[in-house]
Amino acid sequence: MRTYETVLIIKPALSDPEVAERVEKTKQIIASDGGELVNHEIWGRRKLTHLIGKAREGVYAYLKYRATPALLKKLQHNYSVTGDILRDMTVVSSERKFKVKEKKAKVKAPAAAPKNP
Repeated sequence: MRTYETVLIIKPALSDPEVAERVEKTKQIIASDGGELVNHEIWGRRKLTHLIGKAREGVYAYLKYRATPALLKKLQHNYSVTGDILRDMTVVSSERKFKVKEKKAKVKAPAAAPKNP
C-alpha cells in the first residue's frame, strides 16, 4: 500500500455540516476498500485565484491515507458522480529521509614567517 494525499475543493454552496458529511463519505469509501486514514483536515472556505465554473470560492479539505492504486479510480469516479467536488488533486506522499552532507572546513597551513638575512 502507498501513502496518498488528496486535496478537495468542495462547492461553496454546501453548509459546514454538508461539507463534513462529504468528507465523512470519502473516509468511509477509503475504509471500506481496505485503506487506512492517516490524517484529515477541513481547511475551510477560501477565495479561489480563478473561477471554477461560476464559483469564486471553495471549501478546502485535506486527506492523507494509505491505499491501493485501485482505490484512486473508485474515488475519482465518486467525485465525478456526486458533483459536489469542484477540483481534486491526489499525489503520492514521499516519506523520504534526506541526508545532510557536512562540508569539511579546509584549514590552511600557517604562512611561513619571512626570513631575516
